[in-house]
Amino acid sequence: MSENTTEVIAGGVVLAAAVGFLIYAGQAAGFSAGAAGSAGYDLTASFRSVDGISVGTDVRLAGVKIGRVSQMDLNTQTYRADVTVAIDGGVEIPEDTAIAISSEGLLGGNYVELVPGGSPFMLEPGSEIEDTQGAISLIGLLSKFVSGREE
Repeated sequence: MSENTTEVIAGGVVLAAAVGFLIYAGQAAGFSAGAAGSAGYDLTASFRSVDGISVGTDVRLAGVKIGRVSQMDLNTQTYRADVTVAIDGGVEIPEDTAIAISSEGLLGGNYVELVPGGSPFMLEPGSEIEDTQGAISLIGLLSKFVSGREE
C-alpha cells in the first residue's frame, strides 16, 4: 500500500508542475485575462516593413507595456503591412501619436513603440495612427556603411 501511495504523490507533484507551467506559458504569451472592467481597444497603423514583430509582440509607451499586436495583414492595394494593436483599457493615446518598430538592443528583439504627441484630443477605438516608422534593417545599414554609399 505504501508503494501505491508514493506513486500517487509523485503523480500529483508532476501534474501540479505541468499545470503551473501551462499557466506561466499562457501568461508569457499574453493569454492572461485582464482585470475586470479594463476592456481595451484596438488601433490600426500601416507600415512599410514589420520585420521582427509578430502577433503578440509588446506595445510600449515610455518603456511600459500597454498592449500587444493583435493582428497583421498585407494590404494588397498599397503593399503595406496593416497592423492592429490592442491597447489596455484606461490608457488614452493622443491623436497625434507616432508609432514605430523599435529594437531592444543589438541582440534583442523588436517591439512596437508609441510616441505620444501633445494633442488634447485622444484617439477613438478603431482609429488609425498615421505617423508610422517601420523596422530598420541592421544588415542594410551595415552594408551601406561598409560600401560607403548614400541612398
